[in-house]
Amino acid sequence: MQVAPTRFRHLRVAIVHDWLVVNGGAEKVLKGLAEVFPQAEIFTLVHTLERASIPWLTQHRIHTSGLQRLPFISRFYRHCLPLMPYAIEQFDLRGFDLVISSSHAVAKGVITHPGQTHICYCHTPMRYAWDMKEAYLENSHFRLPGMTAYVRKTLKRLRQWDYFTATQVDFFLANSHNVAQRIAKYYRRDADVLYPPVDTDSFTLHIGQREPYYLAASRLVPYKRMDLIIQAFAQDPLKRQLKVVGDGPEFQRLKRLAEGSPHIELIGYLQGEKLHQLMQRAQAFVFAADEDFGIVPLEAQACGTPVIAYGHGGALETVKGLEHHQQATGVYFTEQTVASLSAAIEAFEAHEFSPQACRLQAEAFSNAVFTQRLETLVSEKLN
Repeated sequence: MQVAPTRFRHLRVAIVHDWLVVNGGAEKVLKGLAEVFPQAEIFTLVHTLERASIPWLTQHRIHTSGLQRLPFISRFYRHCLPLMPYAIEQFDLRGFDLVISSSHAVAKGVITHPGQTHICYCHTPMRYAWDMKEAYLENSHFRLPGMTAYVRKTLKRLRQWDYFTATQVDFFLANSHNVAQRIAKYYRRDADVLYPPVDTDSFTLHIGQREPYYLAASRLVPYKRMDLIIQAFAQDPLKRQLKVVGDGPEFQRLKRLAEGSPHIELIGYLQGEKLHQLMQRAQAFVFAADEDFGIVPLEAQACGTPVIAYGHGGALETVKGLEHHQQATGVYFTEQTVASLSAAIEAFEAHEFSPQACRLQAEAFSNAVFTQRLETLVSEKLN
């Protein structure tokens, strides 16, 4: 068990996290928070992760909400969105000095009290209630009459609740300058930037021969734009090889898109050493999402692998484009279109990238950097 830094050891700390259903980027931040505050108790709406996937969490007392008792909650937790504001407000945090919410949905709406400090680590303002509202409605394909109107009304109430609860947070930390700008836009609040931690020690720099394939890896949901990547490689006249790692609701649709393209392989879910080996040997990692931050491209760079990324959002802060010359770690494409991505692949192949430069870029986002800056920021907020 890690020991809390001396200046925090006396604090009673609660960490509030939206839900523990998938072990993704937000959970990597949660792990970083928990390591700095090993005495913290963790509050989350729903917890369905297997103990083996998050062994670092076993030393913490975990509290769940009433949603935990609903049948099949691990599959249908997102359908409970209208209930989540009420559920998060039921947590009793009166016994804590410091409350840290790790929020991309409702966690920051937890109720705190005079004498407590509430710091929100904001992964993003609730995207399906704000800037992704129309895309969310479009991709939902509601069949019941009046359902779209009902969801619009629900999202309007969520926006109002989301804005109000932002006024109750004492201090905001944003996971990128991109998110800090969105916090300013939607909440009218300032935020300090604290980049998520990248476990660079778990990735080995590969400087040897690479294999003739490109790699894409993420959860297979619409906004990740895996369809764009598959379409670009399916139409590639040179039939460049593409390996796609991941699982999710889009898997079957993406599999159909790849039919007739034997140079495209959908591998399914991988983690750990198998995924790392694919990253180490790929020509490049392809990333087409407009992400708030995006940890996986940095994990690829930690292996010495350059990135072909959509030039919006967090990728602009994590990937160094061709304007950095010998220190470049990737190439941007400016539009989420097949033509733009295909042109970026051509530009990538015309440039020689340094694996060492990629690794150095990733190390600027390491666990140690995250821990040091978190301790500094929390100390400032508590003084």
